[in-house]
Amino acid sequence: MTGSGQKRDPKTLRPATQLVHGGSLRSEFGETSEAIFLTQGFVYPSMETAEARMKGDEPGYVYSRFSNPTVAMFEERMALFEGAEAARATASGMAAVTASLFAQVKAGDHVVAARALFGACLYVVEDLLPRFGVASTLVDGADLAQWRAAIRPETKVLFLESPTNPCLEVYDIAAIAAIAHQNSARLVVDNVFASPILQKPLALGADIVVYSATKHIDGQGRCLGGVILGSRELIETDIHAFLRQTGPVLSPFNAWVLLKSLETLPLRVRQQMENAGRIADFLSGHRHILSVRYPGRPDHPQADIIKRQMAGGGTLVALELSGGKAAAFAFANRLSLIKISNNLGDAKSLITHPATTTHQRLTPEARAALGVNEGLLRLSVGLEDADDLIEDLEAALSSLDQQGLAAE
Repeated sequence: MTGSGQKRDPKTLRPATQLVHGGSLRSEFGETSEAIFLTQGFVYPSMETAEARMKGDEPGYVYSRFSNPTVAMFEERMALFEGAEAARATASGMAAVTASLFAQVKAGDHVVAARALFGACLYVVEDLLPRFGVASTLVDGADLAQWRAAIRPETKVLFLESPTNPCLEVYDIAAIAAIAHQNSARLVVDNVFASPILQKPLALGADIVVYSATKHIDGQGRCLGGVILGSRELIETDIHAFLRQTGPVLSPFNAWVLLKSLETLPLRVRQQMENAGRIADFLSGHRHILSVRYPGRPDHPQADIIKRQMAGGGTLVALELSGGKAAAFAFANRLSLIKISNNLGDAKSLITHPATTTHQRLTPEARAALGVNEGLLRLSVGLEDADDLIEDLEAALSSLDQQGLAAE
């Protein structure tokens, strides 16, 4: 029995408790809420201490680009919950993705990535890495044979997101991790759509998992952030050195916001997921809807994989309207509760047209190959009452008849 004042090993706590108490530091004032250490630098009691800390011979803080107590609390809490040995926080999700790739490669190396990526991630893989002499190959993420065929002796990293943005494909993370390790490469997984509540890539064999903390982790549209998680050896050497020297680190204030958000993350994601499932069922088979894709439905193309590696269908629904761009725009413009925005994972329900927003820089042919058609919309389901959201969707769909955009 645990007595008063005795500390329990945080690893023995259940996930919801970890997200409230994990990584907490208390100052001499004994504050209840985590403190914000909004400082650039730190002072030392002596020159000898400054020398020892800068050399790494003595623990302690030196500069907030290197580390900061508030940021460290967020990193430790995320690592504890993710089941990672270590974590480093970044200024945004894209900073996390970019650092996780660049920190592991050099000129002459090779990266293999799934073709179905967020537009900015595609830019990093297709355009940015090659500028520095790192070749890249894109594959169909669902085809394990393509991953195997793309591997070269100089391949260092495999990269994917699952579920994918925006079509919600789901890839076999364990199988792809095995392919990476058989070829002395590492697997990086962008887990933002699943959130750390519903999928654990590290447990499936991935070497690094990255998040845009801007999405579900904040979940309330307030601030940017990102995080990279993995083994202590990898995070505290290659990743830490890259972030320390290049500077895309998380601000202490944003770290504090994200810490407070983690306390309610399970409650928010579960309710959003319940709403998303009801909405996907409502949309499925509607005469204006060509297709609905939701990882929680049995008709999802990768339903068997989802059962193995996810704890639920997530908070996003992909829907394609008959009538193409005109119908998609008309429908979205008539929504009242659901707002038009390219963000996701928010408490508010948000809808976007990927072909003209998140994936607009791709050629029409490239978008078509990914399934990003003109009638496709990505719906991020929030915390509103599901019945109100369904009524909003139903009214917008009915308006298509009035606008002469009825399904044929």
